[in-house]
Amino acid sequence: QLDFLVPPWELRRNRGFETVTHANPDGQHQGGLVVVSEKSLDKSGNIYAAVIEGPHKGVFTVKRNGNFDIADGAFLPDGDLLLLERSFSMAGGVKMRLRRIYGESVEKGAVADGPVLMEADMGYQIDNMEGLDVWTRDDGALMVSLVSDDNHSMLQRNLYLEFVLHED
Repeated sequence: QLDFLVPPWELRRNRGFETVTHANPDGQHQGGLVVVSEKSLDKSGNIYAAVIEGPHKGVFTVKRNGNFDIADGAFLPDGDLLLLERSFSMAGGVKMRLRRIYGESVEKGAVADGPVLMEADMGYQIDNMEGLDVWTRDDGALMVSLVSDDNHSMLQRNLYLEFVLHED
């Protein structure tokens, strides 16, 4: 049994851990388990997260940027954490973005943050994007795969999107 470190009363109903991922084995967290909540906020409005295992075990937060909630995440080979974030409003519809969280800020007591790499709204072929994976193609290209969930709704679609993540 794992201690999630974040106090249970801070994990809001249907806003608990959405991201459960292992850090890189050779990185600062030595393969430890890292969790990020969807939208459980601290008093400063930042999103609760934690390093559950490893030498840097402890609670940290992710700076909330706009009305986006965390949907999923995965570590990049360089140790940075790539987060899939989504937003929905009746007026604006569905939005999604990818944000790169600097690996050194994934640390006990820190407020982790980083740049938005991509943002898309309903003007693009997106939907309720919920899943993310990072992998390396046979030719060495770093790939990001995203998947959506139709929630058994006629108004939503299951989509699979694939992108090359350029390091420049």
